[in-house]
Amino acid sequence: MPFKTIKLNDGREIPAIGFGTWKIPKELCAGEVEQAIEVGFDHVDTAQVYANEEEAGQGIKESGLSRKDLWITTKWSGVNGSTPREACEASLEKLGVSSVDLLLIHHPRLTNGDIPGAWKKMEELHKEGKAKSIGVSNFSVDDLKVLLASATVKPVVNQILLHPYVYETTKPLLAYMEENHIVPEGYSSLIPLTSRPGGPVDKPVNDIAKRLKAKPEQVLLAWSKAKGAVIVTTSSRKDRLEGYLGVGDIDLTDDDVKAIDKAGKKGQQSIARREMAVKVLKWATVAGLAGYIGVKTFM
Repeated sequence: MPFKTIKLNDGREIPAIGFGTWKIPKELCAGEVEQAIEVGFDHVDTAQVYANEEEAGQGIKESGLSRKDLWITTKWSGVNGSTPREACEASLEKLGVSSVDLLLIHHPRLTNGDIPGAWKKMEELHKEGKAKSIGVSNFSVDDLKVLLASATVKPVVNQILLHPYVYETTKPLLAYMEENHIVPEGYSSLIPLTSRPGGPVDKPVNDIAKRLKAKPEQVLLAWSKAKGAVIVTTSSRKDRLEGYLGVGDIDLTDDDVKAIDKAGKKGQQSIARREMAVKVLKWATVAGLAGYIGVKTFM
């Protein structure tokens, strides 16, 4: 069964998994986007700062998929001091389309402390039809509160870092978003495998994968799906992309999700302790006190 769509607060429906172009080199982007669409992705996520929108647009064109059958997301990233309008119009030209399905503010810092002013400019682009839906990325609860206090159009999504090792601290944000009908889009959900292997999450993920005859990366994406998030992921390998789409057929039990949550919380606590130890070591080294706290330093 393929991934379903998720209904947004403006009544539109977004494909529940998207192919992201972050970190894809320009010379490879067109081919990888085309491959993703051919495999079955109907949602492409890019951004001004990724510097590969033109190549993504080329891949979209070469795929032959009708524009009406493809969801395109891009982001205002403030490159070279551009305004939302300047960025959006440049993105449309590079992508070769007259409108995007979703335009995001890539980070609250781009607003220079004026979230309401920046959002008003996004609302103008939405009203003109250049962005059919508008949203944000990397916004905190406080950022969203400031935005919502003056918004006439609610953001439909908040694209955020989402994986088991940050879930515990992200729960208040997710709860606030649910309360305000803002859908989470989760990126970097595979970090426990790609960047932090050997942590507490490995055991429940591997056990679940074995039971379901699935791959660990599929279990992590299924975990993100269980949190109600739109998955944004990527790979240059066709077989992996096929596996990611196969997550549409994988549903974790409540116990599975709780086991991963519990392991993620444990891992987050250990990561926090290590980071604190590193800060103490740096301070002690600068102060010349490493020996007094029982820490050896090496030159």
